[in-house]
Formats: sequence, structure tokens, C-alpha cells
Amino acid sequence: MTAGEIDSVPARGARLPRHARRAQLLESALDVFAAQGYHAAAMDDIAAKAGVSKPVLYQHFPGKFELYLALLEAACDAIIENTRAALRSTQDNKLRVAGTMAAFYDYVTADNNAFRLVFESDVTSEPLVRAQVERVTTECAEAITEVIAEDTGLPTEAAHLLAVGLVGMGQVSARYWLNDPGSLSLEDATALISGLAWRGIRGYPLH
Repeated sequence: MTAGEIDSVPARGARLPRHARRAQLLESALDVFAAQGYHAAAMDDIAAKAGVSKPVLYQHFPGKFELYLALLEAACDAIIENTRAALRSTQDNKLRVAGTMAAFYDYVTADNNAFRLVFESDVTSEPLVRAQVERVTTECAEAITEVIAEDTGLPTEAAHLLAVGLVGMGQVSARYWLNDPGSLSLEDATALISGLAWRGIRGYPLH
């Protein structure tokens, strides 16, 4: 469902199946949280965006924090799964590195701005939020660690440190490029960082 389709839903309009209504509310909430941040966003704004009454919104989510957490968990799941999918997609390690870097760049350029919940959250002081955000680095790195350890024979601790470095490279560079792309296209930026990552990791020989 597009934002335009959401806007067209009558304020007190047609009934939707519960799962469809929940998905609609989450999509509307994502727009509001991404634009305003957690603290400035109001449940009134989200209900209005979805074209529903506040009681309908509260039937699905007991409060703003629970709604935010549901969105954040889904956003974190997406980038983690994208990383795992890149690793599963080929046995060619050069392509694996390129796919992993592309996962971060594609994620930050997605139209829904979900990455802002993960990487630019204004409520990381909340333990449940911080745990979700940290889960991105942890689970992406764990997936990469398995590949590095299996292919190089390095101890798990060493493989994990390399994996964290690769995740950090993808996350930080993608966010920096998004805010200041200059003349670099998405393809060029992804290729540059993929090349840097591959030149580093290929120095660890297969065992």
C-alpha cells in the first residue's frame, strides 16, 4: 500500500482485516516517526496519517513506545535479513563482500526511510531501543563471522572482529554518503566501499 493509498482511506472508513490494518498503521507510523522523530511524533499525527480514529490505533498498539518498538524491530530485521541474503546468494567471496556492502547502501536509500529508526533514533537512551539498534551490528557481524571463520580458519574472536569492522564500514559510509553524496552515484559509492572491503579481507587466505 502506498502513502497515497493510505491517505485515501476514509477517516472512519471501510473495515480492514486486523493484519491489514496493523500493516497500514505501521506504514503510517513509519512516515511520521521518520519525519518528526520519536519525541515530536504524536499518536494523533499517526492516526490522522492512517485515516483512523485514535481508539482504532490503540486497539493495535497500547502506546507510542510500543508502536515505535514494533517498527524498529521490523526495520532491524530487514537489514539483518538483507545481509544474510547477500551472504547466501553466492559462494564467491568477492561477490559476497559486494553484496553485503550493497545491502547497507540499498537500505539507506530505500524510499521508506526505515533506516532512520535504526541509525538515527532519538530514543537510544531507552534500553529496549538500544538493544534493537545494537542487534543490527551484532547479528550482521555474526553472520559474516561464520563465513570468515569457515573460509580462513581464523579463531572465532578474530573473525568476529573483522566482521564487525566490515559492518561498521558499510553502515557508517552509507549514512555519510547519503547525507553528502557529492557527484558519487549509489553504484559508484557502493563499488568504492566494496572494493576497499574486498582488498582488505582477501588478504586472509583460504585455509
